[in-house]
Amino acid sequence: MLDTTFYMNTILQWFVALGIVLGFVIVAKILYWVATNILKKVAKKTEAKLDDILIDIIEEPLVFVVILAGIWVALGTLHKTQSIDNLLTGGIYIIVVLNIAWFLSRLLDAMVKIYLVPLAQKSSSTMDDQLIPIVRKGLKLCIWSIAILVGLNNAGYNIGALLAGLGIGGLAFAMAAKDTVANLFGGFTIFVDKPFVVGDRIVTNGFDGVVEDIGLRSSQIRTLQGRLVTMANADIANGAVENISSEPHRKVSMSLGLTYDMDENKVAQAISIVENIIKQTAEVKDESVVGFSSFGDFSLNISVIYYIIKGENMTTAKNNINLNILKEFNSHGIDMAYPTQTVIVQK
Repeated sequence: MLDTTFYMNTILQWFVALGIVLGFVIVAKILYWVATNILKKVAKKTEAKLDDILIDIIEEPLVFVVILAGIWVALGTLHKTQSIDNLLTGGIYIIVVLNIAWFLSRLLDAMVKIYLVPLAQKSSSTMDDQLIPIVRKGLKLCIWSIAILVGLNNAGYNIGALLAGLGIGGLAFAMAAKDTVANLFGGFTIFVDKPFVVGDRIVTNGFDGVVEDIGLRSSQIRTLQGRLVTMANADIANGAVENISSEPHRKVSMSLGLTYDMDENKVAQAISIVENIIKQTAEVKDESVVGFSSFGDFSLNISVIYYIIKGENMTTAKNNINLNILKEFNSHGIDMAYPTQTVIVQK
């Protein structure tokens, strides 16, 4: 019975091939046990992390490649046609290359998790936390793409024709998805140039609000009215962005109009009152410009410029200054002007 031919090989030859595969599986199991129970314990005793990483990620790919070697040796003992032999050889080439890509992909994930992620968590910026997943996925995509091309090339396939076909298909896809591609490049520009980060208040494309999220395709801004606006990254990258959070101080400009019956002493007194009020306000930087600026149509105009310290409440500071100005002007008999007309009737 063992000499019975079955698919160009005797049953004995099939059993021998199966025994070779089982033998390599046993060897793979032994190697896995050694790596898990011996090498890992030895690596934990060392201060370096690299040996722990390599042992942890090489276990499964090593077991797989040993089993694959057993299948290769077993197939070598069997009789088969040239076409089947070419097909099996090409398939094994592809699997070997994909196994190497699997190992490199696991190594990349481990390196990012152990080295880059802790560094990103220690930094105050949130930009690196958003960039790390994008870079990791991009590198893994490159690894698998190269592995597939190399595997197909070693298997005897015409990679040039495949790449040409992918180029034409990619061109058609790019034309159909040009807006998406533009938004992706816009997101990349925002990540690299950093015109703003999450938490900044910005003004762009007519919207004033706080940045809540920066994505690959779009970003989200919470307006001052509490509404959430989702804006394409291409529109943000191509437009003007005013980063309000980057200003060192908040500038406030206003004009006070006094009535024309005020003499120069009253005007000078009004200027002195405003200067003292600004200096005594804790939320305001000790730097202001107050002066008699112009003769208006119905008022003597005093120009006032001061700066609110970054982080202070702008509304509270302006409210306190304006109330104190009104209080002091009333107590010193300084009248504020309003539009009036004097009609002269000739007899």
